[in-house]
Amino acid sequence: MSASASPSLGNASRSTTGGGVPSRPGAGAVATARRSARQSTLREANLALVAATVFAAEEPISRAGVSSLTSLTRSTVSRLVDDLVAGGVLDEIAPAAVTGPGRPATPLRPAAGRFGALGLQVNAGYLAARLMDLSGRVLAERVLDDDLIGSGPAPTLRRLGGIARGVLAERPDRLTLVGTGLALPGIVDVAAGHLLSAPNLGWSDVDPTPDLLAGLGPDGDWAAGGRSGAPVGGLHVRVGNEADLAARAFAEPAPGRRGPLSDFVFLSGEVGIGGAIVLDGAAWSGRHGWAGEIGHVCVDPDGPRCRCGSTGCLEQYAGRRAMLAAAGLPADTSPAELAVQARAGHPGAVAAIAEASRALGIALAGVVNVLDIPTIVLSGHLGQVGDLLAPELTQVLGERVLSARWVAPEITVAPEDLAPGATGAALLELHGVIADPARYVD
Repeated sequence: MSASASPSLGNASRSTTGGGVPSRPGAGAVATARRSARQSTLREANLALVAATVFAAEEPISRAGVSSLTSLTRSTVSRLVDDLVAGGVLDEIAPAAVTGPGRPATPLRPAAGRFGALGLQVNAGYLAARLMDLSGRVLAERVLDDDLIGSGPAPTLRRLGGIARGVLAERPDRLTLVGTGLALPGIVDVAAGHLLSAPNLGWSDVDPTPDLLAGLGPDGDWAAGGRSGAPVGGLHVRVGNEADLAARAFAEPAPGRRGPLSDFVFLSGEVGIGGAIVLDGAAWSGRHGWAGEIGHVCVDPDGPRCRCGSTGCLEQYAGRRAMLAAAGLPADTSPAELAVQARAGHPGAVAAIAEASRALGIALAGVVNVLDIPTIVLSGHLGQVGDLLAPELTQVLGERVLSARWVAPEITVAPEDLAPGATGAALLELHGVIADPARYVD
């Protein structure tokens, strides 16, 4: 067979030896390939740097501002910004009017309505689905209140899939779904996407993805990133711990933007109590991803039996149901009503708040003494009664934290969020666009 008739190997200019085996490329070809790889890697890194800078800005920032913060040249920043705008990662907005000489700068901000992520959450008291875009807007959401203690994993996850399908039906036509995150209460093997144990649900050894996807329906009904585009990661469901993801929602009030606190102990109060340890804005989850189970720190070895099998766990005193039972109020009483009753002097409610404060102080003092993180963030039902818990909690921490005389522990209440775990799950997926925009721009 003549050379001109030989089958294509993907490169018409590839030279061969007499035996038809491709010859080794020369030094010039190797150097060119290496230089091309370096340039590609450098561009990817610079795209990520520019994107992260714009997303982190409190207010829309100009190309000149990005150049100043990143030390990249203005021409380089301009080229990268043009790519990010064309790719739907950044938006340009109308510049403000100027009175002096020169052209006004064009501010940049995270793009709205182009890339989105789906955050899902199973809680002992509700199911939630939330669709967010890169600007931090909630495009659609559903929160279904229900008592899911003792529920079956398969039907519950299928229900959640149905809720998610309804949320995704409301997505904008141009939206590309970049990922789906699922927040579960309990011990999660994040790498395997497997729930090992959720004592308050009564679940153990659950692979949530098959039942969740079954509830979502056929892939074509929900996974397409936009009506005209294929998904980028939309089929993958990342499973995480509810409290870790709720803590992320507090630490990152908008995609890529840091909140005012970078190091804190986060308590997620629902039926039980989840916890997370946040260092430099990210949840520290320990060797196996199981750190932060503050609700199961023992505050009294002779205390009541916990669902986890131990005795005297914190959530037996400061969990929502435990507090309502101690107050003598119905199990469906809202935390807001508990606070009203306590402020009105209801003896049971006052006693329940006091008992919860003391138990929280004992558990958290041990955490602060070990970790040297004196900032405590209360969310969920603990946040809703946080002003009532804070005085005695602060006193107990002051007595029990060894370093309190130099750095007094601080109590902060997180803003109310219907489903913070779902928010954090969506934020984690959106972070992938900010960290590697070249994947989406190109």
